[in-house]
Amino acid sequence: MSEELYAAQIQEAVRKKYAEISRSAEGKFNYPTGRAGALMLGYDPSFIEGLPVEVIESFCGVGNPFTLGPINRGETVLDVGCGAGFDLLYASRMVGSSGKVLGIDLTPEMVDKARRNLKEIGLSGFEIQSAGTEAIPFHDGTIDVVISNGVLNLSPFKERSFREIHRVLKSGGRLQFADIVLKDEAAASRANSLESWSD
Repeated sequence: MSEELYAAQIQEAVRKKYAEISRSAEGKFNYPTGRAGALMLGYDPSFIEGLPVEVIESFCGVGNPFTLGPINRGETVLDVGCGAGFDLLYASRMVGSSGKVLGIDLTPEMVDKARRNLKEIGLSGFEIQSAGTEAIPFHDGTIDVVISNGVLNLSPFKERSFREIHRVLKSGGRLQFADIVLKDEAAASRANSLESWSD
C-alpha cells in the first residue's frame, strides 16, 4: 500500500471518529473529557461553568496550551484542530475585540459545530475553515500564535504540518501545543493500526 493511500485512510478514520465526537466526547477516550476534562487540565473554572453544554461536550483536549505562554490583546490566534471551538472561545477572551481567532479542523461536522457555538455565544472576529494541518488555508506570516490540543499527533504528515505552521506564523510568532507522544515499543507498535490514530 502506498504511503499516500495509507495516509488517506488514516485521515478518513480520524474524520469518522471526530464526527461522532462532534455530538459528544463522552466514553470515547480513556481520560476525562467534556467539562471534567477541561477542569482537570487547569482551564479557568469560571469560564467553563458559564458555557452551554454544546460548547463543552465535545472537548477532548490532552493538555492546556494556554499555560505555555501569554496570549495578548490584539493578537491573531490560529487553533489547529479547533474541534467544537472551546479553545477558540478561551483565546477570544485574551485577544479581545481588537484581536482575531481562527480555526481549522479536518472534520466538517466539527467545523459546523464550532461556527454555531461561536455565533451563539455572540463572538465576532472569527473564521473557521475545514482543512487539515498539512495545508493551512491562511496567508504567510499572518498569525501571532498557533495553538493545538491533541491534534498534531493525528496527522500522518507531521513534517508538512510543522512547515505549514511555520509558514503562517509571523516573525517571532509562537506555537503553543499539547499532545500525546509514544513512549515505548508497545505503544509504537499500535501506530500501524488505523484505530489507534484517532485514540
